[in-house]
Order: sequence, then C-alpha cells, then structure tokens
Amino acid sequence: MDALPVTELTMQIAQVVPCTEAEGPGKRFALWFQGCPLRCPGCCNPEYLPFRGGATRTLGEVVAQLRRARDEDGVEGITLMGGEPTAHATAASALARAARDLGLTVMTFTGFTVEELRAKADPAVLELIALTDILVDGPYVREQPDTERRWIGSTNQRIHFLTPRYSQDEQWRKRNTLEIRVVGREITVNGFPAANAVGLWKGWKRKKPLPVTQPETSANAQGTDTK
Repeated sequence: MDALPVTELTMQIAQVVPCTEAEGPGKRFALWFQGCPLRCPGCCNPEYLPFRGGATRTLGEVVAQLRRARDEDGVEGITLMGGEPTAHATAASALARAARDLGLTVMTFTGFTVEELRAKADPAVLELIALTDILVDGPYVREQPDTERRWIGSTNQRIHFLTPRYSQDEQWRKRNTLEIRVVGREITVNGFPAANAVGLWKGWKRKKPLPVTQPETSANAQGTDTK
C-alpha cells in the first residue's frame, strides 16, 4: 500500500487560536493537542488530558489555516501546547516543519524535561526539538506558581532558547494576559489569568444570543444584552 501524502497526516486537536498575543512572543498561531500522559495536579486544561475527544484535522488543513494567519494577521510563529505535544510527536514535528517552511518560528511547551525527551531517542520527538526555537520544559507544579516570567506556569519550568531567533528580553517580564472571545453563546479563553481570576468564566453563558442581522433587515436589528 502506498504511503499517504504528508498533508493527509492527521492530528487530534483540542483548540486552535489563529492569532493570539497571550501564548508566546509576538502574534502567534496557538494549537493545543488533545491528549496528555501526565496528570499534573492543578492542570489548567484538564479537559485536554484524555486522548479521546477534540477534533481530527489533517496537516494540510492546519497548514492552510496557519498560512492564512501569517498572511492576514501577521503572526510570526506557532505555539504548540496541550495536552502534550511530544505525545503527538509525528504530527507536531510535521507541523513544526511546515511552520518553518512558511518562515515562522516554533515555540513548544512540554511537561517533560528536555533531558527526558532526548533520552527517549524517539526520532519524531528529536525532530520536534530540532525544529523548536523556544522550548519550555518541565511539569506544572501547582505549589510553585511563577509570578516573574510571562507565559510560564511554575518556577521549576525552564525556558530553552534553542536558536538565535529569541532571547529572554523585557517582554518576558511583562504581566500575563488573558484573552476571552465570545461568538454567539460560546466562549473561548486562552492565556494565563491572575490567580484570583481562575475559573471566573467557567459556566458563563450569554443571557441572550447575539442577533443575526441580514443586510436587508439591518434597519430592524434589535439591541443586544452582553451581560
């Protein structure tokens, strides 16, 4: 049987935010994989831990979306999270390669240390590391929250600048940000909230759906309740 084209390689995705400034330096295309073998207490994305769920997407579909984000939104790179990207190493490394081919940078978050990953000697994992510009490694430790470094969950985690594209400049000392997007009755959240804000959006629902205004009836559009 002939091998499938690489663009038909599938991946299990929990969430995609095509353009964000809350998941690494500059404007970035953020992708969370569905599934993680770790169970860090206090994980901020517990719904992304099971390997079942999420959406199945082909590499070609994701790369097309990534290209649009580069061309239309000016993103400078992709950030891979989860879940655990190295548990999806074949897809993650292929996506990192495609991002590099588009002239974009790659940032990867992993709950393993880089030493543990290299000791596994998994070719796909090693390729992902080789294609990564910024690697943030180590498990999240709830008892060691990081209040000094932007985008980093706990103080035990390390930032590895694996290429000259980035360095630990002043932007890493800025305050974390949280992005909330509302579409109809759905809400999506990404970024790092303040400790006293964690969970505030859970269970939030718009009291009234936003009206769908057709061009020919725009004069009769009703007001909205955004509370």
